Amino acid sequence: MILETERLRLRELTAEDRPALCAILQDAEVMYAYAHAFSDREVDDWLQNQLDRYRRDGFGLWAVVRKSDGAVIGQCGLTWQQWGERRVLEVGYLFRRAAWHQGYAAEAARACRDYAFSVLGAAEVFSIIRDNNGPSRRVAERNGMAVRGGLVKHYYGLEMPHVVYSVRREEI
Repeated sequence: MILETERLRLRELTAEDRPALCAILQDAEVMYAYAHAFSDREVDDWLQNQLDRYRRDGFGLWAVVRKSDGAVIGQCGLTWQQWGERRVLEVGYLFRRAAWHQGYAAEAARACRDYAFSVLGAAEVFSIIRDNNGPSRRVAERNGMAVRGGLVKHYYGLEMPHVVYSVRREEI
């Protein structure tokens, strides 16, 4: 286990988590900010990418396990992202639709933010969110983040505007 909150445990993803990942990544409604639900191959690549991050960086997106029933309800964690010329530490999160609107994303994201500051020694933590993703933007704001700028990602042949949020250690 990496982190624990009142209702959640965060741990590294494993191959056994693939069905739970499919329930998230292959749900078109959950993945609307990505403009498509993932194929089996894309799920496998996503999982491998997290495993590679754990080895390379010591962190990545982690499985979010609900304590009350042991269910993997999402993923939340820290990844390196590019913002212009800067390499920034991002808190990212994706949850099953059944876990939406219950405060899980904010709870997990806050724990990851605090981990970045206290364990990794980060001075600033970011969330880069598609501009039309209101719920994720509200999680960033509940996490104490403010808008710092924007960027456009090119993905699946689309231009996707994103809002760049961050919080600095001294702001929490």
